[in-house]
Order: sequence, then structure tokens, then C-alpha cells
Amino acid sequence: MLTAPPEGTRIRSVPAHPKHRTVVLATRDLFFRSKLGAIVRAAGAEVARDAVTCDLAVVELGGPGPADRIRELVARGIPVLAFGSHVKADELRAARELGAVAVPNSQVEERLRGMLD
Repeated sequence: MLTAPPEGTRIRSVPAHPKHRTVVLATRDLFFRSKLGAIVRAAGAEVARDAVTCDLAVVELGGPGPADRIRELVARGIPVLAFGSHVKADELRAARELGAVAVPNSQVEERLRGMLD
């Protein structure tokens, strides 16, 4: 149960996450990359050409290398939104264990919008 703080206690608001300005989209599917790029631009951000200048990374799971990429980005303090097939729960779990927010393909657009708001 929540109670009021003692009188005289200063309450500080928790700052919202900083607005993401540049987003790298690491996906092999060009059509899907286009859809995600439109979401990024609609939020007033821009698509980065590489992960060096990004504030947020969207990484497709599957194929070679996503674990190394996620590990490197998280180590640099870059938030990572990973997405993959819902039937490959082990890949989604592994991405979460590496520090990414990991969602099935069907949820990546909604989650990206939320992260950009």
C-alpha cells in the first residue's frame, strides 16, 4: 500500500528517457526496414547509417551475428530493440539476457513507436 511521504520530504520527478534522435535499423528485409524507417521519421527522428552515431538500435534476430551486435551496443549504453520469430523463443530470451528489449515480429512496430514517444 502506498502512503504519503513524511511532511517536508522533497519529491523529485523521475525524468523520462531521453528522446531518441537517431535510430539504426539492422534488418535484412528491405520492405520491413522501410516500414520501420517510416515510424522513425514520423516520430521526428532519423535513420542512422551505422551504429556509431545511433541513440537506439533495432536489431533483427536470426542469422549470424545479432548476439555480438546486441552485446556491443548494450555495452556502449545504446538501448536495443530486438525482434524475431515468436516460434524462436530461445532467441528472444537470449536477446533479453544480453540487455535488449526483445519482442516478436508482430510487436516490433508498436514497441518502436512507444520507445520513440
